[in-house]
Amino acid sequence: MLAPVIEKEQINQYHFPKNEVLPNEESRAQRLAMLNKAQSLGNLEKHKVSIAFETLEGVRAVNTTVWAVLDAHVLLKCGTVVPIHAIREVEV
Repeated sequence: MLAPVIEKEQINQYHFPKNEVLPNEESRAQRLAMLNKAQSLGNLEKHKVSIAFETLEGVRAVNTTVWAVLDAHVLLKCGTVVPIHAIREVEV
């Protein structure tokens, strides 16, 4: 997905939608699997991934390390959080 790439420190300047951005349960399950893989790679190998997410200002992307996948959010390096329901794509 082509989206403007921002620094992880800029994420807090954006506003996230309240609703789920993916259309069906299959794509949401695939997103969660990719996030869990990204977390493993981030914690074991300090491997960065690309995450595209929806904001009220448009789709943005960030290249970062995923530290934790929580129930409703993803915790990135530097303590930034992104709501899982706003994530469109994860590239490992």
